[in-house]
Amino acid sequence: MIKVIGAGLAGCEAAMQLARRGYSVELYEMKPKKFSPAHKYEGFAELVCSNSLKSSRVDSACGLLKEEMRRLGSVVCAAAEKTAVPAGGALAVNRTAFSDEITRVVKSHPNITVKYEELTEFPESNAIICTGPLTSDGLVDKIRERCGDYLSFYDAAAPIVTAESIDFSIAFEQSRYDHGGADYVNCPMTREEYEVFYNALVNAEQAPLHEFDVPSEAKGLKVYEGCMPVEVLAKRGYDSVRYGCMKPVGLTDPRTGTRPFAAVQLRKENAEGTLYNIVGFQTNLKFGEQKRVFSLIPGLRNAEFARYGVMHRNTFLNSPRLLDEHFMLRGSDNVFFGGQITGVEGYVESAASGIMAGRALADILDGKEPLTFPRTTMLGALSDYVAHAWECNFQPMGSNMGILSPLDEEFRGKDAKQRKYAALAERALADLDKALKKSGG
Repeated sequence: MIKVIGAGLAGCEAAMQLARRGYSVELYEMKPKKFSPAHKYEGFAELVCSNSLKSSRVDSACGLLKEEMRRLGSVVCAAAEKTAVPAGGALAVNRTAFSDEITRVVKSHPNITVKYEELTEFPESNAIICTGPLTSDGLVDKIRERCGDYLSFYDAAAPIVTAESIDFSIAFEQSRYDHGGADYVNCPMTREEYEVFYNALVNAEQAPLHEFDVPSEAKGLKVYEGCMPVEVLAKRGYDSVRYGCMKPVGLTDPRTGTRPFAAVQLRKENAEGTLYNIVGFQTNLKFGEQKRVFSLIPGLRNAEFARYGVMHRNTFLNSPRLLDEHFMLRGSDNVFFGGQITGVEGYVESAASGIMAGRALADILDGKEPLTFPRTTMLGALSDYVAHAWECNFQPMGSNMGILSPLDEEFRGKDAKQRKYAALAERALADLDKALKKSGG
């Protein structure tokens, strides 16, 4: 008997993948006996923040991911299409109907037995833990015992931009005092540019926090030193960020031969150097405000944000230290994780990780080598990021075109981005179909 812990999007996908392959599954769900601070509805796969599952276009990151999931028999995608409501180019659903449909499909499968109870023991073998960003305290303690210090309870993350959107006619590569080589990309500012940016930053609108998101040691939340939101630091005074994350000391702007008045540094987020993290810019600004304010940084005026900064409670693993590309805990006897606890971000991404974990466990139990999805696919790029991103600076990641393996062809001129994304999507689906055919489907 295989245990799947948690009947959110990832858990439902994992359970269905295994059940369809003929394996008996016990699906553990603590609702309705116990609810997390965010959940209110008794049904499975509850959407608590938004009814939108993002873009439907295949040439968008999340649209591509959903199409890949459809080809793997996603229960989430099927339920979403059945309960969709008009939302322009996005896939939005009636949240209650969506949950009810997934609950019906999962509970009606003869190979799935639902256990309405909180499981607080770490499973020894043949299990998938899909307990989400608000995992219950009892199970969190057991995960910590098994995984050590590589478990975070509060997500204070800086924005990430694509490398190709950085303006290198302004930005330059250099480490302070030239120590460590060209490890950073620097966006220099004059006094006038800094003043414009600073005023926008301190007056920008912050995102509201839920009561359970507010950091408090009394609640057992772990907040790391140095993770203060940049907008909060800025409000301490005009020079606060200029002496902090924007200090120009040790840098020389090659355009002027002098030290800039202030500088924003970016650091590689992945080994390929396709994504860059804005160093020290943990933030709780609304996403639209982040786009508006951070685009005032010289060198980032046309920045493409692969992910925006966030500040909220989010139980997640330092997955590059713990999980392989199949979401299996290294050194375990077939114990997998799925969902946001793995470091994927977003409803669709969580569901996708459940599909991959369920398929991989079924392959292993079938005596087969689990399919490693090509990095040219969104499924493969996400799982590769979870397993191989920088351990020292691991941040949760959602689907975006910046994590896909780059194309050999360069796109210029009118509609270059759209043509590039269409080519990436076409390649991804072709490579997925080849991989599935080779593995036997």
